[in-house]
Amino acid sequence: MAPEVSSEKYRPERGATARAVNSYSALLRSVRDAGLLQRRRGFYITIFIVLMIAWAGTWSGFLLLRDTWFQLFIAAFMGVVLTQFAFLAHEAAHRQVFKSKGMNEWSARLIGTGLVGISYSMWAQKHTRHHNFPNVIDKDPDIHTGAIAFHPAAASVRHGVMVHVTHKQGWLLFPLLFFLGVSLHIDSLKYLLRQGKVDHRWVEIPVIVLRLLVVPVLVFSLLPLGMACAFLGVQLGVFGFYMGASFAPNHKGMPILPPSSRADFLNRQVLTARNITGGLLMDTLMGGLNRQIEHHLFPDMPRPYLQRASAIVRGCCDDLGIPYTETSLIASYVIVVKYLDGVGLFAGEPFECPVAEQFRPH
Repeated sequence: MAPEVSSEKYRPERGATARAVNSYSALLRSVRDAGLLQRRRGFYITIFIVLMIAWAGTWSGFLLLRDTWFQLFIAAFMGVVLTQFAFLAHEAAHRQVFKSKGMNEWSARLIGTGLVGISYSMWAQKHTRHHNFPNVIDKDPDIHTGAIAFHPAAASVRHGVMVHVTHKQGWLLFPLLFFLGVSLHIDSLKYLLRQGKVDHRWVEIPVIVLRLLVVPVLVFSLLPLGMACAFLGVQLGVFGFYMGASFAPNHKGMPILPPSSRADFLNRQVLTARNITGGLLMDTLMGGLNRQIEHHLFPDMPRPYLQRASAIVRGCCDDLGIPYTETSLIASYVIVVKYLDGVGLFAGEPFECPVAEQFRPH
């Protein structure tokens, strides 16, 4: 029998749900009165200009270096710039940039689909479900079982060779992240080509196809075959790893809630999220995703205000006795690896969730 996976446990006291609902309303008023929900259009326009200069510089370096293995440094830098563009698209999609819903959505579509190569329509429907049900089994697509099993119930149904793979999945997570970029491009195309309604399908299909063709065509046209393959491999690998390494610390290893959970909004968002310390540098490197608790509580809060909001949120959580989790980036990776390896021990074993009952309706 596999050992129980340790996780933070929180059982609200009687009446805590009503207090949490009222407290969130008060918390929202506090951050709004402090001006922390105002748009920061100038900040984001500046970020966009800086990234466009970096993008132009990347291609200038590519053209100047031509067929030299130093191109791999250009490829790595291109992966970094594209990830930063993805962060910016994420913030526009959350309506943090402009007051107009349409301006935010089309900005996110232009940057995400046109520059990064990830369908905005695909991302929006997936990410909305994640925000509504973070770490809720069968409802949060970010813990959907694939190569990695994110909770013991998913690991317990593994069979065959996947049992042995899942046993070591914590250490396999980071190598697998190098393939995340390719996976996101493929998932985008599959979503846009699927049957059923897809918003602005015929806008996104030609844009994303053009984006996904332009880079390989230029690379294979101007570099020798082996060098071109290496260039694309490094660019996609760095992009996928940077994206995955920025999102992995936010929720992995935090409490998993059963599908029947009726945890209130404040508890659900705080209990399942983890903040990463590091100040302004980490805000920049992770595009504000390091302030995951505040981002989930106020999805339309611009990045520059998240740090100020964290002090207010922490005080509210202390008053209510809700655990507020914050740690360093390296410590978060250690937690994630240990948690996933712990989950992996349930592979092929029958499982009954030991903490689900506390969240079930009575």
